[in-house]
Amino acid sequence: MSKRVKHPARNAVVALAAAGVGASMVFGGGAAVAADSKTVPAAGPAAAVAAQAHTQAAQAKAAQVKAAQVAAAKKAAAKKAAAANAAKKAALAKKAAAKKAASWVKPVARYTLTASFNQGGAMWSHKHSGQDFAVPVGTVVKAAHSGVVVKAGPNGGGDGPAYGNAVVVKHAGGTYTQYAHLSKINVRVGETVKTGETIARSGNTGNSSGPHLHFEIRTTPNYGSALNPAKFLRGEGVVI
Repeated sequence: MSKRVKHPARNAVVALAAAGVGASMVFGGGAAVAADSKTVPAAGPAAAVAAQAHTQAAQAKAAQVKAAQVAAAKKAAAKKAAAANAAKKAALAKKAAAKKAASWVKPVARYTLTASFNQGGAMWSHKHSGQDFAVPVGTVVKAAHSGVVVKAGPNGGGDGPAYGNAVVVKHAGGTYTQYAHLSKINVRVGETVKTGETIARSGNTGNSSGPHLHFEIRTTPNYGSALNPAKFLRGEGVVI
């Protein structure tokens, strides 16, 4: 059996090497543990300000969008209300026009009643066939009701020279109105007129004792079919 030879120098190197490995393991591991135990530093003030600014910008944009939506809704509501109001006004105007077309009015606005229907006198070959309204020459004469002009011109429009310049209008229901002693005629035969429309100017033409409008209600377009104008108009809600 041989004897083991001791090498002090080599053993010392191995010991030192082992010690080094241990040290490196100890210190290296400690260092690694220390490094792993470090935490990420918190965000700085600049980042916080930027985040707050971003949030505020988003909120402002959302507020703008909402405001725009509210404004659009209000505009749409206002437009709808305006359209409804316009439709209502149009309906009322149409109703008023229809009511006016169906109504009767006085042939002149300001007047003094003189010779009445069926009145006798030397001025007429028979009794008076209409109602006289004393007015200045040139007074506006209106259509008492809507209709169509069937006579217009001098010589009573065909009824005779006693009437001077005259107009006869045919209305629905077989009723006619006559306007005589005119100074000016504004309509012609075949023309459609509306209730209250200006058709002539009063005068003093024909067999007349002074400026006035001679007004008749007839059942035909011709002389000899007259009705009491005051009574007829009263039946239509017009008091002269």
